[in-house]
Amino acid sequence: MSDKQLKQKTSAQKAGRGVDALIKRELTPREVVAELDKYIVGQKKAKRAVAVALRNRIRRLKLESEMREDITPKNILMIGPTGVGKTEIARRLAKLAGSPFIKVEATKYTEVGYVGRDVESMIRDLMSAGVQMVKQEMQENVTAEAEKRAEDALLDLLLPGTGKKPRDNKPQSGAPIIRPMGSFAINPDNGPGPGIMGTTIQVGIPIYRNNSKVSNNENNDRDQPNDNAQAEAQQEQADPVIEDAKDKTREKFRARLREGKLEDKMVEITVSQTPQAPLMMGGGLEDIESAISGIMGAVGGSSKKKLVTVSRAREILIAEELEKLVDRDRVNDEARQRVEQTGIIFIDEIDKIAVKGEHGGGPDVSREGVQRDILPIVEGATVNTKWGPVNTDHILFIAAGAFNVSKPSDLIPELQGRFPLRVELDSLGKDDFLRILTEPKNALTKQYVELMGTEKVEIEFTPEAIDRLAALAAEVNTRLENIGARRLHTIMEALLEELSFDAPDISPCKVSITEAYVNEKLTDLVTDQDLGRYIL
Repeated sequence: MSDKQLKQKTSAQKAGRGVDALIKRELTPREVVAELDKYIVGQKKAKRAVAVALRNRIRRLKLESEMREDITPKNILMIGPTGVGKTEIARRLAKLAGSPFIKVEATKYTEVGYVGRDVESMIRDLMSAGVQMVKQEMQENVTAEAEKRAEDALLDLLLPGTGKKPRDNKPQSGAPIIRPMGSFAINPDNGPGPGIMGTTIQVGIPIYRNNSKVSNNENNDRDQPNDNAQAEAQQEQADPVIEDAKDKTREKFRARLREGKLEDKMVEITVSQTPQAPLMMGGGLEDIESAISGIMGAVGGSSKKKLVTVSRAREILIAEELEKLVDRDRVNDEARQRVEQTGIIFIDEIDKIAVKGEHGGGPDVSREGVQRDILPIVEGATVNTKWGPVNTDHILFIAAGAFNVSKPSDLIPELQGRFPLRVELDSLGKDDFLRILTEPKNALTKQYVELMGTEKVEIEFTPEAIDRLAALAAEVNTRLENIGARRLHTIMEALLEELSFDAPDISPCKVSITEAYVNEKLTDLVTDQDLGRYIL
């Protein structure tokens, strides 16, 4: 391995474990597009743009730290009507890369100084998603240990007193024991009486215990042993027999517990309750709420006893043990690394905060002011969160909007410059709808087949019926508002409404969805414009 490759590897390792996982996968842009094709139809330009952006992140992480810090992500602005796959592309990309991801809507934020949601809260939300992701991954690694501990705790609930008690810290043979002899006071002033600063000192003489019997004189000199000490000695001799019986009983219950024979048995469990911060109306108060939550968490919560079944108690105990086994500081550090290096924020409806040319009017707290507040976040800033400060220099921002009323040029120039990649998504037609209904892994027709299958109603879509559904969806989008692939949801619901209602009563049966069936259920809705406007 060359010195350059060694530096690249060392530099990448410093970026965090989650980042190492991203580098290890080494997804090429072509592989990313192929994965996105499984769920999203068309939109090749947008897929290629996000695939290159993801690959550039991997390339940056392989560089030396000095060069890596200077390379910022190329944020993407997606332009296209609703329902063409903008959000789905970003969501699938984040899931594919294993990156912390959130989707926010620009219309929910207001300018600083107004009551509403602060733009910095999007970074806090992303950090929260990252913490939850890392925490879940770390808990998966210790699930076996948590289940083992929960099983022991359940046995303690079922058989009180059979658990192994911690050994007392009794002095071992040969260990010194301090025998108190008395005390005396020191008068620093050497006066006749006890001084104000006098100090009382306890004096003792160390003796050594051994296994041999002590003489009667020593016994007389020491504190006289009482009857309780003799009873303890006798109990210690009987403990092995008792403990053996307890262990056998405990193992029998353990076997029954693992066989599921005690799932419905009721046990009393103590559940800790973390105090909740009071609900605050309005936005912009995340810092105050975090501070209150931290104070109340430090004070500690109360606990109460609940009577639950063994199966429910197991869930509670496993959750508690998982919390104990995972190091919170390590989770926070790892999550912060992932968020800063691989985080993705999808800002939807950004066209709604664009000042619409001459119709923009005066200052608007939900438009230009929000753009000015978003600008430093996208440029790169440090946001304080309850998990620590988070730097946004290398977070990838993907903005999207229909821009059917405003234009990208209506955004403030500084914000336009922070989204150098512009991708225009295509409107969907009949052929696209046909592919959406059949090709994706989660195609709409497959979803309805599975849903009806739970009622023992087997439905089958003929190719002619699917072709007719695609044609009707395209026709309605042309005649009414173009809502893209979401139109297929309304069409499918209207088509199968009666069958879904009657499914429990007619099962088991098999229903074939033919072109005639589609025409019978939907043609009237499509031709009747007034009716179709409300239903479709």
